[in-house]
Amino acid sequence: MFASTFLATAQVAILQIQIIEGDGAVHPPGTRTSRALTVEVTDETGKPVPGAAVSFHLPEDGPGGTFLNGLRTEVATTDSHGRASLHGLQVNRTPGKFEIRIVASKEQARAGMVSAQYIAGSSPVKAVKGRSKWVMVAAVAGGVGVAAILAAGKSGGAATPAVTASAPTLTIGTPAISVGKP
Repeated sequence: MFASTFLATAQVAILQIQIIEGDGAVHPPGTRTSRALTVEVTDETGKPVPGAAVSFHLPEDGPGGTFLNGLRTEVATTDSHGRASLHGLQVNRTPGKFEIRIVASKEQARAGMVSAQYIAGSSPVKAVKGRSKWVMVAAVAGGVGVAAILAAGKSGGAATPAVTASAPTLTIGTPAISVGKP
């Protein structure tokens, strides 16, 4: 009779990704970032997953850029703490929001998420035929949104109505905690 022994190895069933640093960053146009985008990969119990492959993907067009390798895709491996970092993103000169797609994989388990990034707006536009335009891009608290305000005026003649915008107001009420039957 023939007997064989198999060692059971624990396989990762579910991966989770959390962005630790760099989410929502605003970059000056045409610059290389100095701040890392760092993610942490954990299993279903919250334990770090070392040796997981983490790929970072930039958009093909519009706001975005390239990685140190000159491509729009970069791969890093998680360390013993389940962390992987991306350094040296070269952003292009197209202002606006873009997303870095992040995919982690280990064995058969996969997880994905996106990190919102921003390229800051431009400076005032040249005057054209007596008109001038200013573009101001302001990040709303917490990176929730971006507001653009355009103002145009004529020199001489009738007054042009001013364009104004007010910042949104966020109000948080009193928390309610209910125990048992309401």
